[in-house]
Amino acid sequence: MIEAELKARVEAPEEVLRRLEERATGRVEVYVDTYYDTPTRALDGRGEELRVRTVHGADETRSVLTYKGASVDEESGSKPEHETWVEEVDAVRAMLRGLGYVPLIAFEKHCRNFDFDARGRRMLATLVRVPEIEGTFLELETLADEDDVAAALDDVRAVLDELGITPEDLTRELYTDAVRNAERTT
Repeated sequence: MIEAELKARVEAPEEVLRRLEERATGRVEVYVDTYYDTPTRALDGRGEELRVRTVHGADETRSVLTYKGASVDEESGSKPEHETWVEEVDAVRAMLRGLGYVPLIAFEKHCRNFDFDARGRRMLATLVRVPEIEGTFLELETLADEDDVAAALDDVRAVLDELGITPEDLTRELYTDAVRNAERTT
């Protein structure tokens, strides 16, 4: 499956939050993400990602190992995504290091997630704050087959419009790059 996703900088977070709360009950979670790569950054060079994420929620903490392939849609950056729950996160980190992967960057995402149905699709909207980056972001995604990505992205754009997000608000900026740049300037 492809994660058909668009990300935007949010100019009016309180208004977007209000509109999301009209659709679903949000859940507050903190993601602790560590991205891995080879020492020569081979994955990054191919536009791929390998991530270990630990999610701290109100009722549980869980971890996920994710591999994202290269983008299949240049405009949005949507990628095939494969992930699995991780029971022993320290063992997975040791395996990755044993296979030659090294931590490339780590940071936290403070999220409020909203699951809802729109336009006949299951959607996940996430309001995001990253301490190293100024501003609030909105990620809106749905899963699609490769031949359905364009239609899925049209549906995502329509829902973003309903939430008050304009095409000018959209960004392809990666959190990893923004955090890396913020670290260089401090």
